[in-house]
Amino acid sequence: MKLELGNFYVKDVKFGDTTAYANGILTINKDEALAYVMEDEHITEADIVIARPGENKRIVPVKEAVEPRCRVNGNPVFPGVTGGMTPAGNGRTHALKNTSVLAVGKHWGSFGDGMIDMSGEGADLTYFSKLINVCLVANTDEEFERYEQQKKNKALRWGAMRLSEYLGNAVKEMEPEEIEEFELQPIIKRDEKIKALPAVVYVMQPQSQMEESGYNDLVYGWDANRMVPTFMNPNEILDGAIISGSFMPCSSKWSTYDMQNCPTIKELYKAHGETINFLGVIMSNLNVAMEQKERAAAFVAQMAKSLGADGAILAEEGYGNPDADFIACFDALEDVGVKTVGITNECTGRDGQSQPLVVLSEKANAIVSCGNVSQLIKLPPMEEVIGELAALGRDGLAGGWEGDEKLGPSVREDGSVILENNSMFCGDQVLGWSQKTMKEY
Repeated sequence: MKLELGNFYVKDVKFGDTTAYANGILTINKDEALAYVMEDEHITEADIVIARPGENKRIVPVKEAVEPRCRVNGNPVFPGVTGGMTPAGNGRTHALKNTSVLAVGKHWGSFGDGMIDMSGEGADLTYFSKLINVCLVANTDEEFERYEQQKKNKALRWGAMRLSEYLGNAVKEMEPEEIEEFELQPIIKRDEKIKALPAVVYVMQPQSQMEESGYNDLVYGWDANRMVPTFMNPNEILDGAIISGSFMPCSSKWSTYDMQNCPTIKELYKAHGETINFLGVIMSNLNVAMEQKERAAAFVAQMAKSLGADGAILAEEGYGNPDADFIACFDALEDVGVKTVGITNECTGRDGQSQPLVVLSEKANAIVSCGNVSQLIKLPPMEEVIGELAALGRDGLAGGWEGDEKLGPSVREDGSVILENNSMFCGDQVLGWSQKTMKEY
C-alpha cells in the first residue's frame, strides 16, 4: 500500500470569479461554493468567511476542521461518508496545505464545540491559528437538537467535508509542488535490517462512547462504537478513513484535519527503518461499561503481541471516563511485555491539584501530558467574531458557562472572555503537535 500526498502550499485565500489555485493563491467563487454546500436541504443559510493568521478575529463555535483535498482517481476523500465505500491509503491524493475548512455555527454551539483566536495570547492555545481558515458559517434546520447540549451537528460537519472536497478539486489536474510518499512493506516481508529494529505499534483510541449513532468518530463511515479493535495501515488514517465526531470536550478532540495530518504517524514513518520497525496502527475505541473496556484492551494486547510489537505508543481522545480505557489498555500491553508510552491530557482542576487521570496504574509509568483541560484562560476582546460569541457561555460548550458565583459569565460585556482550556479548539493536540511544555517549581 503506497500513498502519495501531492501538496500545494497555500499562501493566501481570496474570493473571485473562478475557484482555482495558482502561484500559492487559492481563489474561491463564493456563490458557486455556497450553492454546492447548500445542496444539502438541511443547511438553511450559509456564508464563507476567511480568517488568516495574525488577524484580530475570534471564531466560535467551531465544530470541525478539514483539510481541503481531492483524490486524483475521482474517489471520495472520505469513503463511506461523502461517497461510496472505497479503500483509502493507496494511490494519489492532492492536498491544499496551510489551510483548513472550519464548520462554524452561525448561532448555536454545543458541548463539543470550541474557540479559535487568530492572534494574541489565545492563538498559542490552538494549532488552527497558524492556518488560513475557510470558515463555513451556517445555520441548519436540525431543530430536534437546537436546545440540546450534545448535538450531532451532522449538516454542518458534512458541509465542511463537502466544501473541502470542492476546494480540493481545484488542484486535481495539477502537478504538486511536493509529493510525500508513505509506504510500509508487509510485516513478514521486511528485510532483516528492519526486522532487527525494535518493533513499534501505534494504538489509537478515538472517541466512541455514545451508544446512539451520530456522535462518534467514524471509521470508513462505520460508527466506532460498533467496532472492536482492528489493525489498520497508517496510510488509511492519513487518507480520510476516519472522521471526527461531535462528542468530546473540545481541547481533547481529534478533528478530521488532525487525523489527515497525524504528526505521530508521520514521525513514526520518519523513524521507520532507522531506529524502529513501525508495524502499523491498532485502531481501538472508547467504551462505557467496564466489560467493554476490558474486552477492547484484551484485543489490543493480543494483536500487539501477535504482530511482534516490542513497544507501543497509546493515545486517547478524551479524559474522565475514557481514562479507564486508556489505563486498561496500558496495563494489558505491559502485561504481555509490550513497553508502552501514553499520550493524553489531564483533568487536574482549575487549581491543578486534582488527580490527573480518573484511573491510575503503577504500570503506566511513561506518559506524555498535553495539558490540563481545566486550566483557566482569560483573553481580551477581538475586533471581529466569526460565528456568535454568546454561544460560548449560553450553549454548554465544555469550557464555558453563563454564570459563576466567583468568576461571573464566560463572555463579558466588552467581548473579553474567561474560559477553561476545554473550549480551545483541539487545543491539547494529543495526536502529536502540542507546543505545550511543563515547568517544575
